Amino acid sequence: MKKNKTGIILISFFIVLGVAFLSYYYSVSTEKKRRSALPVIGNEQNHHISDFSFTNQDGKTITNADIAGKIVVVEYFFATCKGICPKMNENLAKIYKEFKGNKNVMFLSHTVDPKKDTVAALKAYSLHFDADPLQWMFLTGDKQKLYDMARYSYLISAEDDTSGVSIDKDFIHDNHYILVDHHGRIRGFYDGLEDEAVKKIVSDIKTLIEEKNEKL
Repeated sequence: MKKNKTGIILISFFIVLGVAFLSYYYSVSTEKKRRSALPVIGNEQNHHISDFSFTNQDGKTITNADIAGKIVVVEYFFATCKGICPKMNENLAKIYKEFKGNKNVMFLSHTVDPKKDTVAALKAYSLHFDADPLQWMFLTGDKQKLYDMARYSYLISAEDDTSGVSIDKDFIHDNHYILVDHHGRIRGFYDGLEDEAVKKIVSDIKTLIEEKNEKL
C-alpha cells in the first residue's frame, strides 16, 4: 500500500512538473514570437534599400558594402539646424550609447544640406557626440542622391522648402529614425523627438539582433 501511495505521489509530482515546464516553455516561446514580429515595411513586397555611395566625416566613401549584414539606424538632419535636429541627435546619441562597440549595429546620419555640411563640418559636429566613425557615420554627398535615397529607399520626406515657413528655414526634413535590418529591409519608423519612441527602437534593435543570431 505504501509503495502504491509513493508511486502515486511521484507520478503526480512529475505531472505537475511537466505541466509547469510546458507552461513556462509556451510563455517564453509566445513572448519570443511577439517580440520578433516586427513588420517588413515597403511599397513593394520585396523592398530593400538601394545601392548608395556617400562620404563620411572622415572623408571615406561609404557604400552598401560597409553596412552589409548590419542592423542600421538612419536619420536625416543638417548641422546648422536649430529646430528639431538637436533634440533628434541628442536622442540618437542615447541609442548609440546602448550599442556602442556592437559590430552588429550601425548609425547613418545623412545631411540634407551638403553645400554647408562639408566633411570638415560633419567631423566637427560628430565630435559633440563622441561618435566612432566606424559605427556612427555622418554622411554627405550629391544632394539629389541624398534626397532620392530618403524618398525611395528609406521612404521618408527630404525636400527643399518652397513655402518659406519651414521651422528650419531652408529645408523640410523628417523627424523619424528608420530601422533597417541586416537584409536591408525597413522594419520600423520612430519619432526622434519622443522618449517612448527612443525606448521602443532600443527594444526593437535588440529584437533584430536576436533575429539575426537565430539564423546564423
